[in-house]
Amino acid sequence: MQMKTPYGIPEGFTPRPAIWAAVPDKQWNDWRWQLSHRVSTYEELSQFIHLTPEESMGLQASGRFRVEITPYFASLIDPDDPACPIRQQVVPHVRELQGFDAMMRDSLAEESHSPVPGLVHRYPDRVLMLITTQCASYCRYCTRSRIVGDPHATFSRQQHDAQIDYIRRTPQVRDVLLSGGDPLTLPQKVLEDLLRRLREIPHVEIIRIGSRVPVFLPQRITDELVNMLRQFHPLWVNIHVNHSKEVTPELARACAKMADAGIPLGNQSVLLAGVNDHPDTIKKLCHDLVKIRVRPYYLYQCDLVAGSGQFRTTIAAGLEIMEALRGHTSGYAIPTYAVDLPGGGGKVPVQPNYLISQSAERVVFRNFEGYISTYVEPTDYHRPTRNRWTGAPTEEPGQKGIASLLDGEEMVIKPDVWAGTHMRGRNSMPENEAINASASSEPSSSPVPQEGQFNGIPGVEVAPDGDEPVWAAIN
Repeated sequence: MQMKTPYGIPEGFTPRPAIWAAVPDKQWNDWRWQLSHRVSTYEELSQFIHLTPEESMGLQASGRFRVEITPYFASLIDPDDPACPIRQQVVPHVRELQGFDAMMRDSLAEESHSPVPGLVHRYPDRVLMLITTQCASYCRYCTRSRIVGDPHATFSRQQHDAQIDYIRRTPQVRDVLLSGGDPLTLPQKVLEDLLRRLREIPHVEIIRIGSRVPVFLPQRITDELVNMLRQFHPLWVNIHVNHSKEVTPELARACAKMADAGIPLGNQSVLLAGVNDHPDTIKKLCHDLVKIRVRPYYLYQCDLVAGSGQFRTTIAAGLEIMEALRGHTSGYAIPTYAVDLPGGGGKVPVQPNYLISQSAERVVFRNFEGYISTYVEPTDYHRPTRNRWTGAPTEEPGQKGIASLLDGEEMVIKPDVWAGTHMRGRNSMPENEAINASASSEPSSSPVPQEGQFNGIPGVEVAPDGDEPVWAAIN
């Protein structure tokens, strides 16, 4: 492949299917044309894909998740192979309509961690802002299919205001992630206004954007857009590539524009059965990403949401992939394999066990080859005390977790129902337990809204779902 610049940005364009061969290059490379000519129906897709009966049924089924595919991304589809990794991600299959054990509407419990609609405050120092429900194309395994994809609904200016107001009055928030939907589908002026307002908040240190637009619609990454984004450094962008087939000359050039503007780039993949669940597939993807200056960031286990059943793998499959990466490629080319815990527990990293055993003096490790070695611990080490060179502590009310045990703040972590459960029929707990329970209890810092808290706010309808309120409509 011919290279255009000394640092290796590929020239050329992805070949187009015959139905778009006559489209002038100027139109094809216009992101607005791409958005306005997305394909979505059985009739449109059957013009250039030999659809299987199962795909035809999926496309024509009622109640299926939204289908929209940009012509550019559709041009990456192998028209004759149902196993094509691009095709499986965006063309519906009748299997996605089948439920499975443990399937949930909101598997990450984002709504129960939302102090205001569209803002998720799960971790102590960072928040997730959902600022749109629209995407350039729609993934069949979408984690937020409960709210994403409605062409007549998105987050309003009023809801953006409420999100930013919450961040402004919550000084522990230092990191804001913009997602959705896809933030880069918003009108540029709207996105710029949101970024500017966030940058005006003194305690917001980092702004991140999670986007699949560079992958679905690389034409959107214009000089004008990049020049706007670079005003708001430190700004990070995480893209979403699942297979090397998505790493095209167009994506490489889009990433180069952002990287040259000083925007660090990461990639978040989802482990998908039949798409990228072979160790060699992920290794090639990681290598192709670092060649275009994108650092592999996360490899996610598939979430327990509707439509994802056909894509789910075992955790063992993910661990096998990680075993094939560590030691076999550069450390910066290895993503963190993570499970986003059902119920809102957050991301938990998972990796093969390299620590075999441990005593007071020695730790035994093995490497990727099975080589086993001992690290001898120092005998005169003491845990440091805080001094003027130590970083300032951060406020993490009620969320310090295991760290509170290690630093001596707490002796135990107990579920709320622990004391009552272990009374075993007694009328009251022993006095010393009652004192300890009282001393260790803290006012709840949970952002879960109370019943009726948002009644009367335009655009928000609160509906019961078990014991917790949920946002039934966001418009």
